[in-house]
Amino acid sequence: MSLNKQPVKNISFLTGFFILIVLLAGCESPSSPYVLYKGQTMGTSYHVTISGDFSSANRGTLQVEIDERLRSVNQSFSTYIKQSEISEFNRYQGLDAQKKSKAFMYLLEEALRISKITQGAYDITVGPVVNLWGFGPDFKADDIPNEAEIKAALQSVGYQNIHLDVEAQQLSKREPQLYLDFSSIAKGYGVDQVAELLESKGHVNYMVEIGGEMRVKGVNPDGNDWRIAVEKPDTSVRSIHKIINVSNMAIATSGDYRNFFEIGGVKFSHTIDPLTGRPVQHNLASVTVLDKSCMTADAWATAFMVLGSKKGYDLAMENNLAVLFLVQDGDSIRNLATPRFQAMIKERIL
Repeated sequence: MSLNKQPVKNISFLTGFFILIVLLAGCESPSSPYVLYKGQTMGTSYHVTISGDFSSANRGTLQVEIDERLRSVNQSFSTYIKQSEISEFNRYQGLDAQKKSKAFMYLLEEALRISKITQGAYDITVGPVVNLWGFGPDFKADDIPNEAEIKAALQSVGYQNIHLDVEAQQLSKREPQLYLDFSSIAKGYGVDQVAELLESKGHVNYMVEIGGEMRVKGVNPDGNDWRIAVEKPDTSVRSIHKIINVSNMAIATSGDYRNFFEIGGVKFSHTIDPLTGRPVQHNLASVTVLDKSCMTADAWATAFMVLGSKKGYDLAMENNLAVLFLVQDGDSIRNLATPRFQAMIKERIL
């Protein structure tokens, strides 16, 4: 078996080189001052760019506040932290209700909302099956799981097994083995948290990016709309597929072209259908979603990768969503964009 398991959330800033290209829009130097913050969080990197000038003291303070905000997100939603809220919930195998933070309940509410709209195509309880196929943190597949193994893993999967009491700020399991994984929505939430921090400080021109998910507001250091590059879904080389001009919105992308394994010439995607317990089999290479909330865009991007371009496009149209599907047609890539996506960007891409 040949393995190819690499990061999959790929939009815009492909390398430091491309960060510079997009940020400065090809100019030798920006026309206005800007501040760039960067660091590590959630197993990936983050970049925060703020247009405008402010004191050195404020710069240092803001860096600390950004890191603290992201640390708080990790403390709630990281399955790698043993004492995080989500880890404590996952370890408990009883059916009694557990009190959780407002942030935890807020994220869970949005995840369940999208699960219901997609009729289970998006499901934050799919972790046991993802792990079974070798894409989770605890297990690496040496072979294709058999029917019995898939069926057993699916026994503990299903968003319907989560009972939420919003007023009491409590949730409980209907299935003792239920396991939550917010990896498909937490980075987007982290982006929103940093963006809200910046706005609370009066910043109105910024870009926040975590692991490829981002949110922008106002203008870049040149006084123009932010230029965001969508990566070409190509396993052999990292390159830009399209550049779009955006402002005052969040962007999230998901794809299956870098995270897969191959057996006997057959590729098995990291995107697992929660209803079948198997990797998806379709020609959707990647999907980009625009929304006011990066958290919401993040979750939708995952949902559409499960649904594929046909079902995904129909659902996006029904819900008036701004989505760009990149469909693999033989050796070429076909753009399939919803009207709202076209309306929200400042530059046509088709």
